Amino acid sequence: MHRLRTTVSRLRPLTAARTAQSLPPPLPRPPAATDGGLRTFQPARLLNTPLASEPFLNGTSSNYVEEMYYAWLENPRSVHKSWDVFFRNVNAGVPPGAAYQSPLSLGGTPPTLSGPQTAAGAQADTQRLVEDHLAVHTLIRAYQVRGHHIAKLDPLEISCVDFDDTSISRFVSGFYGLAESDLDKVFRLPKTTFIGGDDGGLPLREIIRRLEVAYCQHIGVEFMFINDVEQCQWIRQKFETPGIMQFTEEQKRTLLARMIRSTRFEEFLQRKWSSEKRFGLEGCESLIPALKTIIDKSSESGVESVIMGMPHRGRLNVLANVIRKELDQIFCQFDSKLEAADEGSGDVKYHLGMYHKRMNRVTDRPITLSLVANPSHLEAVDPVVQGKTKAEQFYLGDSEGKRVMSILIHGDAAFAGQGIVYETFHLSDLPSYSTHGTVHVVVNNQIGFTTDPRMARSSPYPTDVARVVNAPIFHVNADDPEAVMYVCNVAAEWRNTFHKDVVVDLVCYRRNGHNEMDEPMFTQPLMYKQIKKQKAVLQKYVEKLVGEGVVTMQQYEEEVAKYDRICEEAYTHSKDEKILHIKHWLDSPWPGFFTLDGQPRSLNSPSTGLPEQDLVHIGNIAASVPEQDFTIHGGLSRILRGRANMVSQRVCDWALGEYMAFGSLLKEGIHVRLSGQDVERGTFSHRHHVLHDQNVDKRICIPMNYISPDQAPYTVCNSSLSEYGVLGFELGFAMASPNALVLWEAQFGDFHNTAQCIIDQFISSGQAKWVRQNGIVLLLPHGMEGMGPEHSSARPERFLQMCNDDPDVFPLIVFTPKSLLRHPEAKSSFDDMLPGTHFKRVIPDDGPAAAHPQNVKRVVFCTGKIYYELIRERKNRGMDDSVAVVRIEQLSPFPFDLVKAESDRYPNADLVWCQEEHKNQGYYDYVKPRIRTTIERSRPVWYAGRGPASAPATGNKQTHLSELQRLLDTSFDLSAFNFSS
Repeated sequence: MHRLRTTVSRLRPLTAARTAQSLPPPLPRPPAATDGGLRTFQPARLLNTPLASEPFLNGTSSNYVEEMYYAWLENPRSVHKSWDVFFRNVNAGVPPGAAYQSPLSLGGTPPTLSGPQTAAGAQADTQRLVEDHLAVHTLIRAYQVRGHHIAKLDPLEISCVDFDDTSISRFVSGFYGLAESDLDKVFRLPKTTFIGGDDGGLPLREIIRRLEVAYCQHIGVEFMFINDVEQCQWIRQKFETPGIMQFTEEQKRTLLARMIRSTRFEEFLQRKWSSEKRFGLEGCESLIPALKTIIDKSSESGVESVIMGMPHRGRLNVLANVIRKELDQIFCQFDSKLEAADEGSGDVKYHLGMYHKRMNRVTDRPITLSLVANPSHLEAVDPVVQGKTKAEQFYLGDSEGKRVMSILIHGDAAFAGQGIVYETFHLSDLPSYSTHGTVHVVVNNQIGFTTDPRMARSSPYPTDVARVVNAPIFHVNADDPEAVMYVCNVAAEWRNTFHKDVVVDLVCYRRNGHNEMDEPMFTQPLMYKQIKKQKAVLQKYVEKLVGEGVVTMQQYEEEVAKYDRICEEAYTHSKDEKILHIKHWLDSPWPGFFTLDGQPRSLNSPSTGLPEQDLVHIGNIAASVPEQDFTIHGGLSRILRGRANMVSQRVCDWALGEYMAFGSLLKEGIHVRLSGQDVERGTFSHRHHVLHDQNVDKRICIPMNYISPDQAPYTVCNSSLSEYGVLGFELGFAMASPNALVLWEAQFGDFHNTAQCIIDQFISSGQAKWVRQNGIVLLLPHGMEGMGPEHSSARPERFLQMCNDDPDVFPLIVFTPKSLLRHPEAKSSFDDMLPGTHFKRVIPDDGPAAAHPQNVKRVVFCTGKIYYELIRERKNRGMDDSVAVVRIEQLSPFPFDLVKAESDRYPNADLVWCQEEHKNQGYYDYVKPRIRTTIERSRPVWYAGRGPASAPATGNKQTHLSELQRLLDTSFDLSAFNFSS
């Protein structure tokens, strides 16, 4: 009885309403049948009957009764005899309140159907029996829903989880209606459990014991929020089946060997470099066998490539013992005298990535493992890994994720605290972003640097964010390696069965401070007093295995000595390394991309012109609807006619020019992927790459996929309302192959700052830190058009500041137009696109001023939309022959040679840089010193534009126009900068 009281008191009572919420959806209605008259009964007869009319149903959920009824329809023997009698009597027309009849006993003969029994004693006994039966069902459900609340998850036994569950600490007498005398009663269990008993049932005492084993030991399972009955049943079977968590002696020895490697690696680093930061794994050494178990199980299911992302804690151990990076390459990173090679500035050792193909020794199958480089920004790598995984799946034709998968390792504080985790989860089931399931492993050391969970999150668990996508969450005590191994097997099997995300929460601790130099007792004295007394997990596990007779202490010591020798030999060899080659740490190399026939290949752009027949063909596709009986919007018909007219006139606007660029690449077999918010239509309704049938829901047509029978596929996909997550995803996608055009377009260029972390940490500095080449293209709509401070500037100054003017720099940032999308003069002739033509880094003035350069008084350098306002103003002022306007189309790398040629062309002219952006923004600070370098500082470079400001633009239309007019006046006032006059 004490055990019953203790167990029940720890499980929060379920009210009738909460019980209803926890029940699975009702079973599907079976087809009508005639089975001795049993199945002619309509459900409304029962379900429309007030439950209060049946005393024994008082407080019982109608969903529960409905579930029992449909089970009875399928098989009358599948429910308790009392339910069978009840349903038969209702079917026979017995009035409400009298339908229930008691069976004589659990093993007795069912009562006859001649009429309801009316004996008060028999009815009371029957009511008690049904109440007990329902109480047991409720108790089972309580374990399934809340068993994890009382599971022994914390190795320190101080518990970071607070459920504010006061009822757990005391017994609520009579809630379940079960007494000590009921412990030996036998109860038949519902088909939704797997704890055993078959048709003969189990004593309540054994039911409770088995539920305790399944849900309240070192594993806590959160899954009852999942709204798929099949998935819930799959999880129940994995944890409720008695004796299911069993391992062979060979499996236990393998697990021990992995624990030895994980533990001794950290101890070796501590002995050799005690004063070096390494962000070791002490306290969660079971992470290594956890990851290897996931990889083994996935390889067994056919996975050939695993792409991983993680923060810095434990990275060196993962590189050494999971990816199997050469130990001497890891150890040489600790040498302060190591010289950097030419590839880049490099990064700290616990940020680097790795790419390795090897045989999986457990499955004897080849496996490719990739760990993506990641800065200190913890979860920033999450979407990058997902994008890289999606790309590899795409290029392999792996449409279901059976060959390529991702594993993400998280810290508990970051998993709960960083919004990019949520953004990445919300990409997980979107058609153009899904990687068909990710295994998330949380290293839950119950602290974030110096912040404990009470101050770091508002949810009980750090993993609660995963519930938004119905991902099951398996909490496990990391000091129980076998429980960890079992949970990881289940997680990998879940991913390979349902192709959905799953979370493994390794509840552990951090033996040292945030890093090896940190003193944690300053802020967590009680926790670290407990940690100092904590026996290491390897020591506990080897004692367990020796006690079981699986290994001897001598065998254990020999295995330890063997790995220690491996480390020592690698340490000796590491001293021979004199130069750090970052290229050895690439997470996805591009072999052969930077060479051609063994020689370095220039990254300068070759001619990109096309034969006119190709331009006409692609233009006609852009103006057509290739599918039959497809009704488009009337306004779109006008747009397509306009495209056809431009093709006939041999000109392109921006949208048609983009179509030409994409279409020609696709025709050559190069994949194009365009992603971002509203990119299918285009924010400014200019693109229309996806056509929608006006009469058939969800029917679409993508004309770009009709260019050629053997073309590459075109992927154009509207994204979720995320910049950080989606740009990270596309960056990862672009990592996988250099022979693709991957573009991300911001809804407005201003909004890229929500993804600034990806730009700063991966795009601008990735090559220097990690030799991480990437071909991502950012399309950022930009232009000061009076639309306010949040819809004007893509902040070009930020990108220019991050550039290093390397002529081989990647990637490409394109400040795209808004009003110019429909500007009548913003068009190009087919003549500029024919074979032999190139991208124009600088576009010279081709008007009257260029014909008589000696007469020109001023050269106005500019870029972007302001050009069209300048030439309009110049014409209005009649100054076409005295002012030249030169466009710098490529800002970085700066076209020094062409700018010099243009400035030399006009020897008598003032040089002015004009921009519509404010003086402390835009391009001025970048271009002025570079223009002066080209002219050897022989002439000043004046400024015409808006004055300094803190905001990118005014929100007042009239103010915007007056500012524009002032900068135009300054540009064309020939006396403005003539100090000698």
